[in-house]
Amino acid sequence: YLKISKLALAFAIIHSKPPGKSCKEYTEHLAKTVSEQDFGWKSKVEALEAEVLRLRQELLLNKICPRFCLENDASAETLLDQECINPMSYSSQLEDSGCDVSNDYAFDSLGIASDFHQSEHVDTSKRWLERVPPFNLRCTSKEESLTAPVQFLQHLLEIRKLSEGGILQADFTELENDSFTVFNSVSQLLDGLTIFYNSPKFPVSNFLTEAVCVLISLITDTKLSNHVLKKCFKKLEEFKKNLIQIILRNNNVNRFQALHAVSHTLVLLGRNNILRNSLISLLLSEVRQFAEQLLQAHQIQDMYDITQYENIFLLCMILEQLLQNETEESNISSSDYDGEEKIKFLKNLDQIILHLSDEFPLFSLYLWRVSVLLNSAQIQ
Repeated sequence: YLKISKLALAFAIIHSKPPGKSCKEYTEHLAKTVSEQDFGWKSKVEALEAEVLRLRQELLLNKICPRFCLENDASAETLLDQECINPMSYSSQLEDSGCDVSNDYAFDSLGIASDFHQSEHVDTSKRWLERVPPFNLRCTSKEESLTAPVQFLQHLLEIRKLSEGGILQADFTELENDSFTVFNSVSQLLDGLTIFYNSPKFPVSNFLTEAVCVLISLITDTKLSNHVLKKCFKKLEEFKKNLIQIILRNNNVNRFQALHAVSHTLVLLGRNNILRNSLISLLLSEVRQFAEQLLQAHQIQDMYDITQYENIFLLCMILEQLLQNETEESNISSSDYDGEEKIKFLKNLDQIILHLSDEFPLFSLYLWRVSVLLNSAQIQ
């Protein structure tokens, strides 16, 4: 049947082709016409799907808190703008060649996000209740395409903040009944951030900085994080893996500030107790695999990836910071992290350090520092 259909289509094209055109040219013209029509339908479907998601977001917020007014079109800065964003410091730091990453002030605006749920601003919250920015899906760039999920998640955070202050009555059990809306909103945000980190443009727009703030605030909020992580844990794991690979594979000359931004986002994600252990496992796995590959290349005097060697130090620094934070925050030794990757990492580490210490002293030092943090209980 398929052969007969193809043969019939071929005869139809031959009989209907205009004079002066070959069958091949006419076939390519028809294929292009059909693909353009498919592209038009695809765009319409995507627009309709976005509109459906927007309406579901609006409906879910209304179910959680009917008093939360979404139809107010007055433009206003959100509490996240006031608490998280410091656009001048973030953008100005990223306008140069990207070789100096010693000044961490550029990323203070992201760091503040982790403490978002701890601050109380009741007066500002009262004003916010009357000045909710509207949803807007008419986007002209990749950054603006994140507007809908960012605003939806912002609204969730604001309702949470206002309900905690006793200003609003909210029922967050509704999040359990509509996992589709929450999952799709978080997925859109994570996909958009991944696209940006893959090909960052400097200076970074304030909106992208705000998007990171929203994500960090969401997963660190004591009440919302359980709902979000339950539905989006796999997507967050995929996001972390993508960020790690972005760090390892980036070979641009002026890449260091861009990678520092990615690293800082990973550290902020690692502040969440649930995400921390899985992130430590991913980092230990990557560092261990590279150390074994480097040892093998060194033993047979083979070439190794110098770009990956330069980038692996960022993963070591992230790993070290996460292990230190775990100790400081919980007052419990980091060795309480007793995953499978820890066992693999420590198994032949002494031999690896011994063989690499002469040729690669800095990398060997980082491996030793990580091993000390993992074994801190035994040392004490």
